[in-house]
Amino acid sequence: MNIRNEWVSFKIGDIYFPDPQQVAFERHKDDLLDGKVADLSDHGLLKEVFAVVEVEGIEQPVIVPVDRLSGPAPEMSAGEE
Repeated sequence: MNIRNEWVSFKIGDIYFPDPQQVAFERHKDDLLDGKVADLSDHGLLKEVFAVVEVEGIEQPVIVPVDRLSGPAPEMSAGEE
């Protein structure tokens, strides 16, 4: 079977080289995620603090510098106070 020059499909998790995590990062590093702030370091008063954000579909909360956050995400914040 000669598949040279053929388009194929595969899962990122099946990549042998380079590291699948690096491929996923390079492909999606500029994607925007929406999440709910669960906690803040230093109560969020300083620019150099971090937010603990819960993102649907990601098992663990992510930690993001507060000055890199934008929002609120309109579809997620309506009616949630």
